[in-house]
Order: sequence, then C-alpha cells, then structure tokens
Amino acid sequence: MSPLIIGEREYIPRRQPLLIAGPCALEDAGAALRIARACRQAADDNGFFYVFKGSYLKDNRSSLDSYRGPGIEEGLKILRKVGSETGAAVMTDVHCREEIGAVADVCDIIQIPAFLCRQTRLIVAASGTGKVLNLKKGQFLSPEEMGLAVEKAAESGAGGVMVTERGTSFGYHNLVVDMTSFPRMRDLGVPLIFDATHSLQLPGKLGDRTGGRPQFVSPLARAAVAAGCDGLFIETHPNPLSCRCDAEVMLPLQQLSSLLAQISALFDLINSFN
Repeated sequence: MSPLIIGEREYIPRRQPLLIAGPCALEDAGAALRIARACRQAADDNGFFYVFKGSYLKDNRSSLDSYRGPGIEEGLKILRKVGSETGAAVMTDVHCREEIGAVADVCDIIQIPAFLCRQTRLIVAASGTGKVLNLKKGQFLSPEEMGLAVEKAAESGAGGVMVTERGTSFGYHNLVVDMTSFPRMRDLGVPLIFDATHSLQLPGKLGDRTGGRPQFVSPLARAAVAAGCDGLFIETHPNPLSCRCDAEVMLPLQQLSSLLAQISALFDLINSFN
C-alpha cells in the first residue's frame, strides 16, 4: 500500500494508525481550536497521524430545523485557522460540485459523504483537484461495491484514496457493523478507516433527529482494529450533549486519549502478525 501525502506530511499505512477526529458540524473557531488541539495532543501522545475533521455544512440532517453548520465561507475560515494554528491536516465533506474548488484551496482531504458515494460527477470533480479523497462507504453498499467508487477516484486524478466504514442499514432506526468488511476491502489497496461514532447512530430514532449508542464506541473500535482497519474516525466534543449536531453519538473528548492508547497497542499487536 503506497504512502499518502496529506498536507505536507507523509502518512504510511500499516506503520502508523490514522486518527480523523473533531466535531460533526463546526460551530465557532474557538471551539474548533480547543477540540483540534486536544485531539492533536492525544494523537501525538499515542503515535497517531492526526487529521482534524469538521463540516461547514451538513446537508443530510433529519429535520429542516436541524443545525447544519456555519456555511462555506465562515466554515472554511475556521478550517484554515485550525490548520495554520495547530499544524494538523484538515478535512471536510462536500455535497455539491460547485463548492469543491473553494474546499480544495483550504483542506488537505476532501470527504465524499456516505449517501453520495455513488455520485460519479461529485467524485470525479473532487478527484480532479489532486487532493486525497476519503470515501465514506454507503450504508446501502456491500464492501465489494466500494471498489467501483475507489476506481472512479483513482482514475480521475485523486492524490490518494481512503475508504471509511460507517455501518450498514439494518431495518429501521439501526445500523450494524460487519467486521468482515475490512478483510473484504483489503484488496482495494487503500487505507481502511472505521467510523466509530457514526456507526453507532440510530437514524431517525428520536423523531426529528438521530439517536445513538456512544457507550459502544470503545468495543467496536477495538474490534475494527483487530479486523484490520488502518485508523479511526471519531466525532468528539468536550460536552457532547451541548453540541448542535450528532450530540447523541459523540465520544467525550476527555475519553479520547485512553481509547487511543488501547488502539495503539492493538494496532501494533495485529500488525506484528503480518
């Protein structure tokens, strides 16, 4: 598996675990910086390559009244500030082709949301920037079908591709994680990330918003590393229930470092078998 150049740093899969972490939707610069600095410190302490993730706009909210973010202009200002003041790579998601150019000017990784992972023109346009792409695996796709999305990105000029598992729809208001997805996607030849918080969503469970089961973040994260993932995607916040987006699945920020210590030890053990 080839190294990826993320920002100005080299990420070597299998040699170092990757951490993508931050709030779901950005709120203000102060909060984003506090979270990014804490995540960067926890990542550095435990040997992770760190990427800050925050959305300037979330288009797939449950309700018209749901908080969606500060918008592209203010959101990209926040992301630029986070990157310059913490030295972390930054990532955000795009929902339409028209915003890709502005995002590519600021972000090191462009994320394609799970619901849009089959949108060919969106993937092609994002890949054309030459940035690394993080493709979220759709809740409706098999692991093997993600190969076609990876192919679209790779053949359209992406500077690298990652695939993130985020659970599969299981009836109404529930997601399950099939741990066989990691060995089944290994032949794609790209880093495989486990989204340990979105995978625990209960979509639509609370009527006008999504519910969640954050108490299972740690056991699922450990299981995913044992199954062969290369890194974790974690939504985190100092006071989860006070944040304005995905409050029900956030990992409390103060729990992040201890989880990463466990994951780092498991990562080294699993990779010693190979």
